[in-house]
Amino acid sequence: MVPPTQSLNLDVEAISGICGSVSIACWVVVFSPQIIENFQKSSADALSVQFVIIWLLGDVFNILGAILQGVLPTMIILAFYYTIADLVLLIQCFYYRGFTWRDEPTPPKRNDTLPNGEPNERTSLLSSPILRANERRGSDWSGLSPAVPHFPTTPPPPAPPTVLQTLLWNTTIILMVIAAGVLGWFLGQKATSGDGDSPRKGSEPPEFNALGQFFGWLCAVSYIASRLPQLILNWRRKTTDGLSMLFFLFACLGNLTYVLSIVAYEPKCQTETCKPGEAAAIYGKYILVNLSWVAGALVTLLLDLGVFAQYFMYDKSGSDGEDSDIDSSNDRAIEDEDIDWEPRPLLSRHD
Repeated sequence: MVPPTQSLNLDVEAISGICGSVSIACWVVVFSPQIIENFQKSSADALSVQFVIIWLLGDVFNILGAILQGVLPTMIILAFYYTIADLVLLIQCFYYRGFTWRDEPTPPKRNDTLPNGEPNERTSLLSSPILRANERRGSDWSGLSPAVPHFPTTPPPPAPPTVLQTLLWNTTIILMVIAAGVLGWFLGQKATSGDGDSPRKGSEPPEFNALGQFFGWLCAVSYIASRLPQLILNWRRKTTDGLSMLFFLFACLGNLTYVLSIVAYEPKCQTETCKPGEAAAIYGKYILVNLSWVAGALVTLLLDLGVFAQYFMYDKSGSDGEDSDIDSSNDRAIEDEDIDWEPRPLLSRHD
């Protein structure tokens, strides 16, 4: 019969192991949705360059702090992987937007006109404001020409996915990643099941390393500060179009399970029975050693929830509002132009 204390230890260790494995699975795929989104749109305007740069600094501090403090080897390996993925995102930003450190709400437009509004040598023929002003809205004779087809030459673009389809797709992907994490933990337990009969030795959390703690807190501050430029850019653009929500979903899930894997820690005393207060002291020391990583993950999780709030605030009304504003401004520009429209057909205008 298994003692109740040993059963409790195994349950806590299982919860910690499963959460840690799911967190690793989330962080492995976290950058893929945004990298694919930038590649498909051939644009990185929605992604803040400062967000990526500060996150890259946080990952560098994470590597130094994790090595000096002596955390799990898997977290050190993941820290190197995060750095490589950050560099890929940064290269995409520089490739699509040019080498700039500033976040522009809209891409800069070329100056194709002179200060007085007249076209110059860089102005395209059909986009000249003078040509647009001199247009005449006469009768449309194109429908009578046999050379003009009466059916669309190009198929209409596919309809965007509905909210329900997007929700089902994202939920399916998240469940697959969680299942992969749980399966990885299960296979790891099976691989090490041969050592389960040996008595477990007590283990204490690593000792404090001042330099490791310093880089750990720098990592936490960098992760927290990295979200602020992205939130500001979304607010200036009044939309989150171009941002992959799976990117932030995996980040939220990875941070949440990472914190749970640290909190679900069962202290192991040096002897079979713990002395009064010994287990609490070991647990408190373990939390203090990992406090910078826990704080950074929790605050970053709250800021990522702010990105989701912006998604529901802007993408449902902001995009339509922007289109309507553009259309209305174009209509007002046409109405304001003092143009004498010619109502007669084209062939009778010579009179």
